[in-house]
Amino acid sequence: MNPMNLLRAKEYLGKFEKNHPRVFPFLKDAGGKITEGTVIEVRVISPEGNEICSNIRVTESDMEMVRELRESSGK
Repeated sequence: MNPMNLLRAKEYLGKFEKNHPRVFPFLKDAGGKITEGTVIEVRVISPEGNEICSNIRVTESDMEMVRELRESSGK
């Protein structure tokens, strides 16, 4: 990946975290509680009140992918 793109992405993440300080602590806390069979749901509500919602049930292969990503990132 282009190093400039990595720097730009880091800058965007910093701005996002500043604008939404509770998101990353929530994700860290929730991530520690996710196991096979957990349902993750995402709901989006527009300013006009339009809503769309979807969910997934976490599978063992999802958990394997997360483990491999964590190991490859050194965390």
